[in-house]
Amino acid sequence: MKIFLDTANLDEIRKAIGYGFIDGVTTNPSLVKKEGISYERRIKEICEIVEGPISAECITEGTDDLIQESRVISKWARNVVVKIPMTWSGLKATKVLSVDGIKVNMTLCFSVTQALFAAKAGAFFISPFIGRIDDMGENGLKVLSDIVQTYKNYSFKTQVLTASVRHVGHVIDACTIGADIVTLPFSVYEKLISHPLTDKGLEIFRNDSLKIPKK
Repeated sequence: MKIFLDTANLDEIRKAIGYGFIDGVTTNPSLVKKEGISYERRIKEICEIVEGPISAECITEGTDDLIQESRVISKWARNVVVKIPMTWSGLKATKVLSVDGIKVNMTLCFSVTQALFAAKAGAFFISPFIGRIDDMGENGLKVLSDIVQTYKNYSFKTQVLTASVRHVGHVIDACTIGADIVTLPFSVYEKLISHPLTDKGLEIFRNDSLKIPKK
């Protein structure tokens, strides 16, 4: 299981790097907007401090425009993965780009059939948005599980990148389902190793250590 951070904030990224466990970063225009900096500049800054894949999203919609924009973004850094939306235009663009060796993260995936076509188009990552699926009254984890199983059935190489993660439970379920990657906000990232019983145990040991004779 690879752990990605879903952010455009450099302070959050540096903190995660400081912990020693960060495999990549996903971003989008909404996240970069909060930073008050140009999209290209922020992506390049992230790529300089994170060695793993950095997903940078396209904002155009037509096939030709997506292809052109993706080729520009892919040159920003060696570890950039271009995010393209799950549409017919996006699928056609992904098929062209994958042949050219440009890695694509197909985003805004909400169904197994969408994921199937993404894999057939040669996407490097597929990003099912499990939290948003839950918001629709459906079962995001069931969709995620079905995508993972479908890819196993047909030996697709596309990696399943679990997105729209809301809490630690989502991460645990993604692990047990067998997703390749989970991307999550820093607020969830920091909670991954927290447990009240760990805190309680530390307190007990600390208090008992004070009662140990010095001689």
